[in-house]
Amino acid sequence: MQTREQTFRIKELGRVKEIKKCIAKIEGLPSCMNGQLLHFPNGSKGLVMGFNYDEALSIILGYEGGIRMGDSVEAENKTFEIPIGEGLVGRVVNALGLLCDGGSKIRYDASRPVFKEAPPAMERGAVSEPLETGIKIVDIFVPIAKGQRVLLLGDRMSGKTSIAVDGIINQKNKNVICIYCSIGKSHSSLLKITQLLNKKNAFGYTIILAAGASASCGEQYLAPYTATTIGEYFMNKGKDVLLIYDDLTKHAWAYRQLSLLLERPPGREAYPGDIYYVHSQLLERCGKLSHAGGGGSITAFVIADTLQEDIAGYIPSNLVSMLDGQIFLSTSLFSEGFKPAIDFGMSVSTIGGKIQHPMLRQLAVKLGVEYAEYRKLLKLTKLKAVLSQEAEVNIRRGEIITELLKQPRVNPVSVEEQIVLFYALDRGVLNKLSDTEIIKFKNNFFDFLKKTKPTLIGTLKERQPIKKETAAAIDECLKRFF
Repeated sequence: MQTREQTFRIKELGRVKEIKKCIAKIEGLPSCMNGQLLHFPNGSKGLVMGFNYDEALSIILGYEGGIRMGDSVEAENKTFEIPIGEGLVGRVVNALGLLCDGGSKIRYDASRPVFKEAPPAMERGAVSEPLETGIKIVDIFVPIAKGQRVLLLGDRMSGKTSIAVDGIINQKNKNVICIYCSIGKSHSSLLKITQLLNKKNAFGYTIILAAGASASCGEQYLAPYTATTIGEYFMNKGKDVLLIYDDLTKHAWAYRQLSLLLERPPGREAYPGDIYYVHSQLLERCGKLSHAGGGGSITAFVIADTLQEDIAGYIPSNLVSMLDGQIFLSTSLFSEGFKPAIDFGMSVSTIGGKIQHPMLRQLAVKLGVEYAEYRKLLKLTKLKAVLSQEAEVNIRRGEIITELLKQPRVNPVSVEEQIVLFYALDRGVLNKLSDTEIIKFKNNFFDFLKKTKPTLIGTLKERQPIKKETAAAIDECLKRFF
């Protein structure tokens, strides 16, 4: 006679002692641990964020209106996990990793814990490939590598999100999975980004994780961890990921609100004392894996707000110290009409220059010095100082550089086009042209080059310095164009 084996599920039951906005105090969970998953009777999930001898403190993830004092709470013997799978690509999910776009259901491949340690140093590899954004001033002055973590810093409405979205659009047909994590943004702004990605056919390789302004502070706190967990799933499969946190300033606000509700002592600007650790242990999970680990990478674009261009603010200065570079967007440049309004003097990339296209790097050295000199001379002209003829020539050349660097939104430029534009500048071909002629040259020359010398495009894609034959071919195209 066969005996049927019975499986037992061990669980703890607690009782809601107090509700304080999205925080629940629960008694009767003696074996709870931080990060443990809880289930409330109204279907909402909970996340243990602390405990003492008498009670456990939990974030309520979901609707807290149906929870009452005395309700029973079920504690699972596992940490908080989210479902993950290839089917998430092209979809919109919430902070719990669940679909929220109203589309068809998908099949998940596995579940992964949201909170985990970053890969150790022995499992990481050196960056070896560029991540091209299609933004000229970024690719030539602040180059970014796959596996790098870059801070996009600036005041509100200065164009930080536009740079990140342009970076997503430029990854088309480049085998890069893009994850856009929206934290505390309005539904209308998220809808615009979704429609733009759809219009540019970029949604097929993009995942949007939404924890908008209407979401609870618990979901806004959890959102970047969920996005990173999804990114790690693809990175561990050997794929390259571009992960955008938009933005960690609002994430810090959400964590500050949670900490005050959890009755933790406030520190500087009422932020809790562990706010630096919260962001650093999140961003340490991004990087480049070694060849033995699959060679995948997560490139992080971290967006943060400044107040009146104060880069020394608490959250911005914390993030600057833990990342591999920064791109600073200036409101004054934006108001002057220079878009993208990136301040070249305040922006830096600590590791991206090593993998920059050799032709671009060859042109960028002289170009960077000339552009920095031009910005200094502009300050003298505001003082109405008498300038020498040499200074006037330098100012005119700086104006030409500025015109070439200007770029409308959602209009990425290939590296090959950037090379030929700045090569023409380096040769002095543009020095005597008017602004109108420079704009025509910028808009039409690369198309002319593709028609007249299509084989030259393949040569420009090769990661080699500019050879005499290549220079002669570009010179011939310039003569024919003019």
